[in-house]
Amino acid sequence: MDESGNDDEVKEKPVIEATQDGPYIVWNLKNFDNSKGEVIETKPVISLCRCGGSENKPFCDGTHAKIGFSSRKLEGRVPDKMDDYKGKEITIHDNRGVCSHAGFCTDNSPKVFIMGKEPWIDQDGANPEEIARTIRMCPSGALSYTKDGIHYKDLDRKPAITVSKDGPYRVVGSPLLKDYAGSVPESKEHFTLCRCGGSKNKPFCDGKHWHIKFKDERN
Repeated sequence: MDESGNDDEVKEKPVIEATQDGPYIVWNLKNFDNSKGEVIETKPVISLCRCGGSENKPFCDGTHAKIGFSSRKLEGRVPDKMDDYKGKEITIHDNRGVCSHAGFCTDNSPKVFIMGKEPWIDQDGANPEEIARTIRMCPSGALSYTKDGIHYKDLDRKPAITVSKDGPYRVVGSPLLKDYAGSVPESKEHFTLCRCGGSKNKPFCDGKHWHIKFKDERN
């Protein structure tokens, strides 16, 4: 694919390319904003920082080359594995390996998603409607659910990227992700991409921004 944006796939939907040891190259993104709801100007092709060091966040300024940024996955990351919690009326599916630790689940349904306890999910801890509503808030795709024999994994949203406050890029609407190492998101409709540079599961966020106290005052 060249930067002219003439590839047929680019014409159909936004494309995010996670380059080796470099930025995210994004084609045809029309909906781009920050945590304040402010629209960020975009172009047919943009380069987004993923090393955490750019002075022009969220855009890349070449700092990745100066600091020796590596886009490799690291040893010790949480395994990419789906666990199923079968309840009376709903089954919760959880892949801890792609969790970005946004905390929407524990904040909104604390009797179902229980911090500091194992197993941490009580699939019958609330009514199915509440559980489903909370799972739909999950930005990383780590959580999904099955109800009445149907697996609910994706939502119907327009393609967009939000730069979260001191956290990852939250991607929705099924942009095509092309990772040089072949990584595939748990949900192709929504996923979170690391922008602090510290994730062990690059290109996906693993919550490392919390531990390294990543800050971006502008977003």
